[in-house]
Amino acid sequence: MLSLVVGTGRCGSTLVQELLSRHPGVGFVSGLDDKLSRLNPKGRFNGTLYRRSAPRPVGMTSLRHSRRLLERGRLRVAPSEAYHLLDRQVLAGFSRPCRDLLAEDLTPFVARRLRAFFDQRIARQGCEQLIQHVTGWPRTGLLHAAYPDLRVVNVVRDGRAVANSWLQMGWWDGWRGPDNWIYGPLPADLREEWAESGRSFQVLAALGWKMLMEAFTEARLRHPGDQWLDVRYEDLVAQPREQVARMLDFLGLEWSPAFEKGFARYDFPPGRAAAYRDELTPVQLGAMERVLEKPLAEWGYAIS
Repeated sequence: MLSLVVGTGRCGSTLVQELLSRHPGVGFVSGLDDKLSRLNPKGRFNGTLYRRSAPRPVGMTSLRHSRRLLERGRLRVAPSEAYHLLDRQVLAGFSRPCRDLLAEDLTPFVARRLRAFFDQRIARQGCEQLIQHVTGWPRTGLLHAAYPDLRVVNVVRDGRAVANSWLQMGWWDGWRGPDNWIYGPLPADLREEWAESGRSFQVLAALGWKMLMEAFTEARLRHPGDQWLDVRYEDLVAQPREQVARMLDFLGLEWSPAFEKGFARYDFPPGRAAAYRDELTPVQLGAMERVLEKPLAEWGYAIS
């Protein structure tokens, strides 16, 4: 069975993916598989190698955007979004669509390639669940059309924290403006909000999160209700055992002694949950909160 861990990016979905992949019944596509995309590896030993490794160091980003050449924990087999592989073997635009990918976008040709890609890896890894990590646009509509039993764990984080983190990432291309960034043009109402802010980059990042969250809301409405689970990152950090148990139950996986051994290796410090308050000026934060007031309230986040 194929399941997804999805999120906007910089939302804690990587932590969730890596936690769930500690389960012996879970398979995944690794970063090594992605880097060797021309060899089309199926990841037979991914789980065995990964479950022997230490958790991912906090704050680690991609090698391309890392400030250090050598980092502890960099060389390891771990779950990946595997965009190189998916672009090459499934759909050339999977990694960088200008809008969400929907059921209507699935052609018979792509459906065959999609099923072959994941089914071969499920068989090769002998797993109960192969969990794929997807960030940015949900893409759940496209994947659900190919896999009707698809289960989705949607990781949500405070939009102020996400937007602030985007601004610090080397891959964030919002500096080129919304006509040139990965997410496609802003809808008219959001473009007007950006203009009213004086074309603030902090507001643009906030609007990017807002636009993606609207797409996730639409995706959830189109998905079978019992096959979609929302998890707030802040709740995971505050109650890790309870939230992880909730996710395992949703995916039909038991909390086994082997999983407990992997789970026990993690710490869940609050860390940078509210770092945006120190890393943005009051004026910048206020501008972001004005455009995010409604979605933040909908997800239970208090405004300053």
